[in-house]
Amino acid sequence: MNNITFENLGLEKSITERLEKISIKEPTAVQQKIIPMVLDNKNIMFQSETGTGKTFAYALPLIQNLEKELNGKQTDDFVRILIAAPTYELASQIKVQIQKITDIKCALCIGGAPISRQIEMLKEKPVIVIGGSARLLELIHLKKLKADKIQTLVLDEADRLLSPELRDETEGLMERLPKKVELIGCSATVSKYTTKILTKARKVHENKDDNHAENFQEIEFVELPAEDVLRKRITHWALFAEKRQKIDTLRSFIHAVKPEKLIVFTAKTDQVDNITSKLKYKNIECQGLCGKTDKKLRKEIIDKFRSGKIPVLITTDLASRGLDIQGVTHVVQMDLPESTDFFVHRSGRTGRAGHKGFNCVIGDEYELQNYAKLEKKLKITVYPKILYQGKLQDPN
Repeated sequence: MNNITFENLGLEKSITERLEKISIKEPTAVQQKIIPMVLDNKNIMFQSETGTGKTFAYALPLIQNLEKELNGKQTDDFVRILIAAPTYELASQIKVQIQKITDIKCALCIGGAPISRQIEMLKEKPVIVIGGSARLLELIHLKKLKADKIQTLVLDEADRLLSPELRDETEGLMERLPKKVELIGCSATVSKYTTKILTKARKVHENKDDNHAENFQEIEFVELPAEDVLRKRITHWALFAEKRQKIDTLRSFIHAVKPEKLIVFTAKTDQVDNITSKLKYKNIECQGLCGKTDKKLRKEIIDKFRSGKIPVLITTDLASRGLDIQGVTHVVQMDLPESTDFFVHRSGRTGRAGHKGFNCVIGDEYELQNYAKLEKKLKITVYPKILYQGKLQDPN
């Protein structure tokens, strides 16, 4: 880290002391690059690998600037910062992270939850509002969320927010905000389309008011060098099992490894309940999560997993992107996804924020052959393992 500290980057002691209380003492590479830029109110879109600390890269400087402006107040008459996220889990997680370092009032507004309750929350004058593009836009249309004083829009996982299924709402949200709004985007991957849309958004704003063009800054695109999280921080294992034996193999793996916090991925929604029920039958404390899970129950499950009350979470790929839960020591993939991106994002739930992690694929012969091809493609090293006498061992 070249002995760079948060204070070197321009963060005040009040912020760094709060970070130390949650055991964060050194900035990651992305935080070193982005924090000074956000402190300078620049429009930026930055790309950095999963697990590198993107949320705090933008949140810490935004909060410092906001606290100076509010001068000790926790609330204000207007919302100043909007943070859009593609999933409930990510939006909720961002709120949790922000509340670790500030008392400034935040509100979570996401689709699928009663809008009437969110309207009541907005009456309590939050300064930061986090949610999905569609719900945020709906609240602005209803004039329940006042957009005219918003200073900053953050698009967290911008690639997902500008994907075909969310694009219209996200573009609509950008159009409804003040022309001078600071725009910050971040993502693990940034497509050419995302780059084009964000560049166009700033140009449209400039052309609306040519007399004040000097007040607008072009968006800066920042691509952080790969930290090789997949290779340097995560150890990859391969464990053979026929399809009908996979759940028993998973159970034996859990008993052998005794993971502190484990996420189990399956591509099939109906397998979530199947795996969960069979593990519970064998007295393994776990919970399942999929797209059909009720929003309230989903939050309860994630909160329990985050706190450690539930050590094993079984889920579909809905949680493989953007879900940042500290202390996930192991990931198990019950199938090998067809998409390389899904494999990377699943694996990336461990080995986060500088910690080491383990990723294990439980596969049949066909899947392990494909895993060998993926190993070459991603330039990772996969270690074959067997379960023998209650331990995970090298075959030799």
